[in-house]
Amino acid sequence: MDGNKVIEKLMCFGLTRQEAVIYLCLAKNGDLTGYEVAKQTRISRSNAYNGLAGLADKGAAYAAEGAAVRYHAVDVDEFCANKIRALEELRSEIKSSMPVQREEAEGYLTIEGDRHIRDKARNMIEGSRHRVYLSMTERFVRLFEKEIKSAVREGKKVVILTDRPLEFPGALCYKTQEKGVQIGVIADSSHVLTGELGREEESSCLYTGQPNFVRVFKDSMHNEIELIRLLKGES
Repeated sequence: MDGNKVIEKLMCFGLTRQEAVIYLCLAKNGDLTGYEVAKQTRISRSNAYNGLAGLADKGAAYAAEGAAVRYHAVDVDEFCANKIRALEELRSEIKSSMPVQREEAEGYLTIEGDRHIRDKARNMIEGSRHRVYLSMTERFVRLFEKEIKSAVREGKKVVILTDRPLEFPGALCYKTQEKGVQIGVIADSSHVLTGELGREEESSCLYTGQPNFVRVFKDSMHNEIELIRLLKGES
């Protein structure tokens, strides 16, 4: 991963772009003073000191007192873990303070963009109680490998229809025709996510709990499975 991508990832953990640049500089060069950081990064001295103060305040750097204050980058695993832990605590606090949520509408919702679609599919797999069906190309299945394995360990029924031979111990996997960018996910026979993935911001999926739509989509998957079994000579 190149430096710019690393900087963008660090910004997702609450650092400004300038702080991320300085953090990488500290990680690469060890303990540095503000003057040395400014020299290494070509950031003005005043901005370097402000950036270091910001890193210390956000838990990404420690200051070591001496003749000159030197800064040490906190290990990236420790920094990220601390941020995630803090967010988990905030989530619990927010959840306890939120008004009681109305029952989910049985309408049709449009989810756009690969990231949002992946997040929805992951939440469906994790949130399912009894069973989950997935229909998608093998490379997309791999995106949800962690959630699939977790579902299997929890004793949920997991059925996967994909276009290449695939094995997930504990899951039922069926090889079918090329899926391309089309995906389908059914959770507990109650909600469906279907549409396209892999087109970045242009990807779009429909999400619904509308009973008739769910039933038709589920029947379509079952028919596809029965056809696969028939062609393989299974009873």
